[in-house]
Amino acid sequence: MTDIAINGYNGKMGQAVAAAVAASYEGRARVSYGIDVIADTKGEAYVYSFRESVPEDAHADVMIDFSNASATASLVEFCISRRIPVVIATTGISKEDERLIEAAASEIPVFRSANMSVGVCLIKDLARKAAAFLGEDYDIEIVERHHNRKLDAPSGTALAIADAINEAENGAYIYEYDRHAKRAERDKHEIGISSVRGGNIVGDHEIIFAGQNDVIEITHRAMSRSLFADGAVKAALFIKDKPAGLYDMESIIKSI
Repeated sequence: MTDIAINGYNGKMGQAVAAAVAASYEGRARVSYGIDVIADTKGEAYVYSFRESVPEDAHADVMIDFSNASATASLVEFCISRRIPVVIATTGISKEDERLIEAAASEIPVFRSANMSVGVCLIKDLARKAAAFLGEDYDIEIVERHHNRKLDAPSGTALAIADAINEAENGAYIYEYDRHAKRAERDKHEIGISSVRGGNIVGDHEIIFAGQNDVIEITHRAMSRSLFADGAVKAALFIKDKPAGLYDMESIIKSI
């Protein structure tokens, strides 16, 4: 049995993770406790309002974080102090915190992914291969759509897709976020990244390869938050007994 702690327990994604554990992982995993600024205990797991208030004997085999990027540094420090592997599913993390996460991975297992969907991992690979095959004859645009409560833009997933393409092309591309601010022809070495915020869109990502005679589109559409919650639980089970290191969704796929 794997004991999972959830940081951001009372948020929409925290509750989705708790529901995913209860619905699909009976006998394999359970939620041991939650952490949330709103210390309202929902379900069977006790919720602590601060990490400092979690007693030493509160057991967790792994921590899942679906909270806010502002809490990343203190959460990582907490997990190191308790020797708890951590799954970081929060987006909008600063460069400074990224360096902190990399340093933490030398002491504990750290799983970090901008998107907990295996499908997104697949379209990243497809986009990378498409860019290499199509070359400079096709302009590349990425459009991401999310609900109106999402704080960061562009999404971490959109940036991860752009980075995957760019890495495959030896860093040849620049990213254009704000085309209306300049009057100039499109540079063939740019990737346009656009953000849409509205309603209750769970998460859509579209990669457009626009050529002179055709347009190729690669699309991933998340239909429910359960997709990301289940991916986070799978990540937790994956890193539970792993050695210290930095892991992601591709690590899971390569292990199959």
